Amino acid sequence: MTADFRSDTVTRPSAAMRAAIVEAEVGDDVLDGDPTVRLLEEEAAAWLGKERALFVPSGTMANQVALGAWTRPGDEIICQRWAHVTTFEGGAAGFLHGLQSLTLGGRDGRMAAAEVEEAMRPDFIHCPKTALVCLEQTHNVAGGVVVPMEEISSISRVARERGVPVHLDGARLANAVVASGVAAPEWTAHADSVSLCLSKGLGAPVGSVVAGDAAFVERGMQVRKRLGGWMRQAGLLAAAARVALAENVERLAVDHALAREVAERLCGIDGLTADPQTVATNIAMVTVERDGLSAAQVAASLGERGVHVMAMGPQVLRFVTHLDLSTGDVDLLEEAARAVMG
Repeated sequence: MTADFRSDTVTRPSAAMRAAIVEAEVGDDVLDGDPTVRLLEEEAAAWLGKERALFVPSGTMANQVALGAWTRPGDEIICQRWAHVTTFEGGAAGFLHGLQSLTLGGRDGRMAAAEVEEAMRPDFIHCPKTALVCLEQTHNVAGGVVVPMEEISSISRVARERGVPVHLDGARLANAVVASGVAAPEWTAHADSVSLCLSKGLGAPVGSVVAGDAAFVERGMQVRKRLGGWMRQAGLLAAAARVALAENVERLAVDHALAREVAERLCGIDGLTADPQTVATNIAMVTVERDGLSAAQVAASLGERGVHVMAMGPQVLRFVTHLDLSTGDVDLLEEAARAVMG
């Protein structure tokens, strides 16, 4: 028996998704348009409260489509210090679009509107243009925290007063919606574009969307083409993604409860610390506090016992819950952790 807490990307498609794939109506999305892709894009745009959406293979591509649509080489983006777009996307902002990134804040996932305003460049030939502000919801490195609405709205207000668009990396926005009770359009009203990952907690096998107004999507289509992300009979993938969006949003509450249970179980083990009260969504951060023992070593030892987890720092383990995990998997985790920590 094994339990995989590395990420919510490891989920396997449900029977309903597999059936939808078999039955999907498809076409060449590049030449004539794929009817199932069109349906997904319409449904995702409506869920996000935006005019249009584009289906892309990955969350990284969704964010990079947004960056390419809003900026030109030599521009600068402002984002949180540990944002996915600057930490986990392989340097794509610079490599693909010729951008430099100005990062603010710390590991708590926060950045204040005042520091964003101070960081914006003047209209001066010696400075890059501040072309985009990037936000993230939920914040991965901070442990899946829901960034408060007041922070999102105040940063958006500062950016818009300066005529700078805002992109929301909403890879796990559905988790924020369930945890906060605030509908997606209320969050996205403060962003000019937004991405949503369908293959994380929502359980689709592949795919994300990026959404905004019609003009943004037209620019985004060209960027998607350049990145090689415009697929052919993609309705097979879109069919599963439609099931994910229709059926798996509200059930994220189960994942959130399970992540708190992970923290509760592990915080009682000598050498491990966690605060269940800080677990807001489906990510639990656990600190290894034993001299001479690193998070990577603990992760390797847990792996030998069939429990897979990711080290997110020298002493920090990240446990991510998802629809393929249950209380039985947490039992296995606890047993393995007690054996490893002795």
